[in-house]
Order: sequence, then C-alpha cells, then structure tokens
Amino acid sequence: MDYHQFRHLADSWGLVYLMVVFVAAVAFLFRPGAKAFYDRAARIPLDEE
Repeated sequence: MDYHQFRHLADSWGLVYLMVVFVAAVAFLFRPGAKAFYDRAARIPLDEE
C-alpha cells in the first residue's frame, strides 16, 4: 500500500470511522439511566470520607 492509497483510505473511510466513534460515544453518554451515575460521580469531590 503506497502513500496515495493510504491517503485516499484515510480521507474517505477514516472520516466515516471517526464519525461512528463520535456518535457512539455521545449515545453512550446520553443513554437512559446514566443520569444517576453522573450525578454520583459529580458529588465525589464533595464527599468528606
């Protein structure tokens, strides 16, 4: 695989791959039931234990 083939692959399918990863990360963060987990994690620095 030479430079031009790799560059074409990265320009086309690399962008698609990164978009899929981004959408999956956002969907994971906003999934149902995640609010309670993130509320507990936000209170960790305030705990006196």
